[in-house]
Amino acid sequence: MESQRRSIGDDSSISPELDRLIRQRGRDLRLRKLDQQNAVKIVNHLIESLLEFLKNNDDQPFFREVSVLTSGSYYEMVKINKPNEFDIMLKLKVPRLVLSNLEEFQGLFYKINLFKATRTEIQHFLLEDERTVSATKIKAEMHRLVRKFINNHFQGEGWVIRRNLINSPAVTLELKLKEKGDDVMSVDIVPTLEVPQGWPQAARAGPNIDKWLGKKCRRQFVSKSVYFVPKRPKGRNLKDDAKESWRISFSHIEKEMMQYHGNKKTCCETHSNKCCRKLCMRLLKCLIEGLKQQYPKELEPLCSYHGKTAFFHVLSDRVQDSLWSPGQLSVSFMKLFGYFEQCALNVTENYFPFTNLLTYILNSTQTYKRLIYQISSWTPIGDFKNNRNFVPQRKACWAV
Repeated sequence: MESQRRSIGDDSSISPELDRLIRQRGRDLRLRKLDQQNAVKIVNHLIESLLEFLKNNDDQPFFREVSVLTSGSYYEMVKINKPNEFDIMLKLKVPRLVLSNLEEFQGLFYKINLFKATRTEIQHFLLEDERTVSATKIKAEMHRLVRKFINNHFQGEGWVIRRNLINSPAVTLELKLKEKGDDVMSVDIVPTLEVPQGWPQAARAGPNIDKWLGKKCRRQFVSKSVYFVPKRPKGRNLKDDAKESWRISFSHIEKEMMQYHGNKKTCCETHSNKCCRKLCMRLLKCLIEGLKQQYPKELEPLCSYHGKTAFFHVLSDRVQDSLWSPGQLSVSFMKLFGYFEQCALNVTENYFPFTNLLTYILNSTQTYKRLIYQISSWTPIGDFKNNRNFVPQRKACWAV
């Protein structure tokens, strides 16, 4: 089995049939332009109306000066099947902040304080010490304002607000598309704090991209602002600081890495220098969705973000654009898939300097074992043609 795992991604391990199926599935994952145009029109109207509502609202002046930062798979151009999920970060205007790392969470979660006392509108969202910015208060107010906005301006248009989840930073809106049967579009609206005065110590080295995108690009990333969203760690019996903590977000950096993904600046500028990096990411997302459909309870904590983290690490290792040419699609995808398996087998390793892949998500030994078993026992050779979701078929070994 070990020798078979090591050979995954080699030309000899990919049969012509597997190569054909991977390529066909990749074509099937493309979004229809008309669907994209219709979805973006709906979302843009919603967000523009929300910004206008917040700008003129009398309830809470703190939310009047917000700006939009788009993130997520659609804006990174790795969305699969349908343009039905959108992530919108609303940046709140805040005074200078001070970050305190919650040490037990390895640089992922922070307590955020004001640098000095203030009488500005943010004072309504501080804890009793009048310095600590409350994640729960800001999230609750965002939820209340969005609900009021929908009731006043989109009543009867089909938008509904999903139940508030304690570990989610987002206010999630859903719209049932009448012309698409049971299809549902969702928009996550996330209140966000921007900290421009430098990255926290745990992330200051920046992403491991020197050989891939270059040292200059890494330094440019580290010079940018960093963002925090109102998301608390999972688990029970959390300390008070953890309950009011903010999770660091590098969505803007990930989006740029997806956009400027080539080792050379000319990558994907023309048809002659296209690469298959994003298509490999779409295929991995499809695989993860297929596994989750077959094992919804066992793999409930697993999400496409874990695949994206593994993807970035593979890009940092396989840096040459020639390794990602369209002709290398099957080899490149199987390399990525093999590495994703190793991520599951080595969950305590920190694969990206500021993102620990699975440690805080799959925190159950039983879940570890199930994930390892599922990924180790399956190869991506499902019936791409007939299934909208990529559900692999069991094989006795890696070689096909």
